[in-house]
Amino acid sequence: MSIESLIILFYILALASFLGFELIAKVPPTLHTPLMSGSNAISGITMVGAILACNELGYSTVSKWLGMLALVLATINVVGGYTVTDRMLKMFKKK
Repeated sequence: MSIESLIILFYILALASFLGFELIAKVPPTLHTPLMSGSNAISGITMVGAILACNELGYSTVSKWLGMLALVLATINVVGGYTVTDRMLKMFKKK
């Protein structure tokens, strides 16, 4: 990988991080939990990419470990998101 492509990847990472922070900061608290449940689909896509990065198709050891870390973190995010959504929906059920 050349230094130019590495700089471009870091540039994309910085822009995506800034954009994500700005978008989440603008969401009112009443909408945060429903949007969190919708973001589980995005984490599911991250899990698919992480599984692909963990496979044996000629990737380096570093990318395999980073893929495994991404898989673990995305799984935690999905499980936590569904747990919070379930708790939120239980609040609206009649007793």
